[in-house]
Parts: sequence; C-alpha cells; structure tokens
Amino acid sequence: MYNPEKPYTKEILRLIRRTHDTPYVSVKDGLVMKKFSYSELHHSDGVGTKGIYHWKQRSFHEFVLDALAMNLNDLAFCRARPYAVIDHLLIPEDDHRAIVEIISHLSDECLKRNISITGGETAIHDNLRGMDMGMTMLGFVKNPKPNRLLSGDVLIGLGSSGLQSNGFTKVRELLGERLRPEFIVPASIYSETILDLDERYDIHGMMHITGGAYTKLKPLLSSSDAMITNKHLLEPHSIFFEIYKQGVSDEDMYKTFNCGVGFVLGVGKDDAPRLVAEINDSGKGFKADVIGELVPGNGRVVVQSKFSDKRIIY
Repeated sequence: MYNPEKPYTKEILRLIRRTHDTPYVSVKDGLVMKKFSYSELHHSDGVGTKGIYHWKQRSFHEFVLDALAMNLNDLAFCRARPYAVIDHLLIPEDDHRAIVEIISHLSDECLKRNISITGGETAIHDNLRGMDMGMTMLGFVKNPKPNRLLSGDVLIGLGSSGLQSNGFTKVRELLGERLRPEFIVPASIYSETILDLDERYDIHGMMHITGGAYTKLKPLLSSSDAMITNKHLLEPHSIFFEIYKQGVSDEDMYKTFNCGVGFVLGVGKDDAPRLVAEINDSGKGFKADVIGELVPGNGRVVVQSKFSDKRIIY
C-alpha cells in the first residue's frame, strides 16, 4: 500500500546531504553554489529495460552503477567532469527498504567521485515490471575541443564488462526473462580514466559504445573511414556468441551490442602504444587494445566481424 507521507524522507535527506560539500559545489538550504566558472554540459539517461532484471534480483548496487555509467561515460567523451546529479527513481511498489538502499548506494558512489546530489524524486508506478533511475548529470569542461577522429588516427578500444546497459530489448526477445548472472553485471565506468588521460594525451575523438554501438562513430568521421579489425584482444563475451547463434546478423550485432568494446579513443600513432600500456597497467578492471585505424574515405564504419568472416559496412 502506497504511503504518500514517504516516511523514509528523513533518511534520504541525510544520505544526500553527505554529498553537499565537494571541491566543485556547496549546497545549503537547497541552493547550489558553484566553486568554478567553466562551460557546462548537462546530460540525461537511465538504465532502461535492464532494470527488470535488477528489480527481480534486488541487485541495487549494480543498478546504481549502471545508471551512473550511462551518464558518466557520455559526459566523458565530451570531456566533461561531473559535479552534480539529479535522480528520478521509478519502482513498481512502495518498498521503503529498497528505496533507502538504492539512495544509500547512490550517495556512496557520488561521494567517491565528488558529485553532489542536488535534487531527486521517487515515484511508485504499479504498472512497471521493473525499475529505472533516470539521471540528469551536470558537468563542466575545462578545455573544450572538437570531438573529431582524424585520418591516420589509431583506434583504441576499452573492454566492456559484457552487455553493459544496451540491447536488453533484443536480449529479452531472444532469451526471455529468465534470470542470469550476466544480465545484472554493471557497465564499466570509464570516465575517471578518460578524463585523466585527456589531460596528458592528445586524444582527438572518442565515443561511448552503447545504443547504436559502432554506428555511433559515424558522426566523428568526415573524409575518413573507421576500419575496425578483428585482430585484437577484446573478445566478445560468451553472451554475445549466444545471441549471435539465435540468428542475429553480424550487421545487427555491431549496431545493437558493444561486442566486447565499451569505449573508443582516437589518437595519433605515436601515442597509441603508451596509452594502451597505461590503461592496461592501471588496474581499473578493463583492458585496452588497438582495434583499428582511420583511413581516407567517405565517412563509413567498416567492421571485420569477430563472429564470422563477414565484413560489415555502415
């Protein structure tokens, strides 16, 4: 039974107030006072239908990491450092314990990253089959520059954790809704690594490989083609081969799923070996490898499939 008084409110306020003094902002009586004067970027995203599995398995920490990953990684390819977040939690029943646990995880993760929770809402939708957390993430950009891949660039891929948080509509269509451990593995968060590297390397272009997958590289191209090889170490996880065997074409695989690569960087040939080595030695939980290059062309993405001998052109 829904209680409109929201008796958990006092505990939620305590949790979010833990985040209200950071190097970037301070929050008092709901007013946000910034400690910087850079250009800003604001972004919104959520977990999507993966939230069905998180609700069923009560994997609330993984759920929060997924919601953060979708926003932090998208800010990262725009070179934006996060400083505040506003969340909108939707769950199918008035489960006070779940609400407090979710916001507790969010508060902990934001504290680690100097992100202030400056607002939020919890909504009970009894017509939902799972849960979702929409976020509006606010970030600032110290040194704006075009996000553009250049002819001659080497493409570096950062390994994914598996399905991450995209393609779950297709997953449910093909594999049903039975609960499997790989369905709740949270997406890798690359943002801290990317922002650190961007201060020390000349990264020309980058992209978070989520919905749309490898086709998301196309807007970064002009008179070049991105050539993605299959001769790299970032192998698709077994779940991707299982999906492929259900009759999904190579073309659909690489425009729906990350297929083992969650983020792509474009750098000059001289920087590539050092950058790959630094990521692999960082202990961040994901590996990097060269996955391709940019050659003169007309804005196409060409992928040599890891699932067959086919060559896909977008």
